Order: sequence, then C-alpha cells, then structure tokens
Amino acid sequence: MSDSKIDLRTYIFLDSLQLQMASYIATVSRGFLPVSGQASCVIEIAPGIEINALTDIAIKSTNVLPGMQIVERAYGMLEIHSDSQGDTRQAGEAVLNAIGRTESDRIKPRILTSQLIKNVDDHHAQMVNRTRHGMMLLKGETLYVLEIEPAGYAYYAANEAEKAAHIKLIEVVGFGKFGRVYIGGPEAEVLECKTIVEKRLAALSGRENY
Repeated sequence: MSDSKIDLRTYIFLDSLQLQMASYIATVSRGFLPVSGQASCVIEIAPGIEINALTDIAIKSTNVLPGMQIVERAYGMLEIHSDSQGDTRQAGEAVLNAIGRTESDRIKPRILTSQLIKNVDDHHAQMVNRTRHGMMLLKGETLYVLEIEPAGYAYYAANEAEKAAHIKLIEVVGFGKFGRVYIGGPEAEVLECKTIVEKRLAALSGRENY
C-alpha cells in the first residue's frame, strides 16, 4: 500500500506517557488502554477513512496496541502504544512506509490560540469542569487554553506540559480540524508549562501548509 493521495497531517512520537496523560487517554479511549511510562505514536491523516487500513498495518508490524482510532470524513487519527520505544517507532515507520511518506512530510504545528486566564472565578471553573475528562479546575487557579493545528499535536503538547511543570490536565482534544488543550493549576506552574510547550512545538519540523 503506497498511496500518494494520503496526506500526513500529524506524526509525533511520545517517548514516555506521563501519569495524567496516560490516564486521560485511558478515560476517553475505546481501544486498549495505555499506562504511564509507555511509548506512544500519534498519526493523523486525510482522508479519514484510510486510517482503518493503516491501523491494520501498524498493529501487524510489531508488538503495539491501538488506544484510539478516530474516523471522520476529513481526518483520521490513530494512537498506538507499547512498553517498548523500539516497537512503537517501528509501527510508526511501517505506517509511513505504507503511504510513501517520511516524518518530515508531516505538517508543522501552528498555534492558533494561547490564552491565560488568571484567578479563575468559581462559576467559570464549574463551566469548564462540566465538559472535562481530566482533572478539575478550581477557583483561584490559572487556566491555560491552547488551540493548535493539526489537531493531533494536542497530545504532544499535553504530555510535554506535564513533563514541564506541576499542572493539571483538564481536557485534551486531539482530533478534528483543530486540537485543544486545557490546563490548570498554580499561576507560576502554568506559566512555566506554557513557555516550554510553545518552545517545543515551535521546534518540531514539518512542512508549512497554511
């Protein structure tokens, strides 16, 4: 299978899923649940329907498990994970080979929104918590909202945020047209993670597609 019509949007390797990130994926996943410390690879393509065939290739290539598979008309997303970084990388490479792409063919992430809200009101916190799948935002904390394109890089941003500072992952949406990450916690910690996450996203290679 080598299809030049398949567009590689997101391709990112997570060397070690952090505690909250692994638990978040396990909360929203309909596949095989990851645990902290495992390696993960997130792949996003267009058109979405082709992700079915690529999931088959990934899980047959080596010892990995699919955690999330999202199939939309426009975009498809796959998350795979394993205890072995080597196996996870090999499965990702198998997908790239199948579509005739390399990691450099991915789209470079672009930040659309990077917003800080300090000293959150308790009613505002309640509104955020009504739709979250992660930790709860509390009155007085700082809220950081990141919106990114392509969407799949939201998982990378969230995982790097947890590495960078003592924050709370509130919500992560990594599929569709745009990805979003909601992070809460003490102001100093949230500011630290914001700085580091934006720096690491900017350092990722890829093609411009905007």
